[in-house]
Amino acid sequence: MDDLILRLDTAVRRELDDLADATGRLPEDIALDAVLQCLARESSPVRVTAESLAGAHADLLRRLGE
Repeated sequence: MDDLILRLDTAVRRELDDLADATGRLPEDIALDAVLQCLARESSPVRVTAESLAGAHADLLRRLGE
């Protein structure tokens, strides 16, 4: 697993710690869940756009790949 350092201001860190304490979870697990939710939410529209562009320019992409 790769490490990622997040710099949180004091208020956000306190809120994260409070949520972790209230739910019996680790702050790191809550942060990971938030990242995974964001990726799931954001990657779908990006994928749709990329597929649309690839389809619209399939001939050009095919010629560039030759």
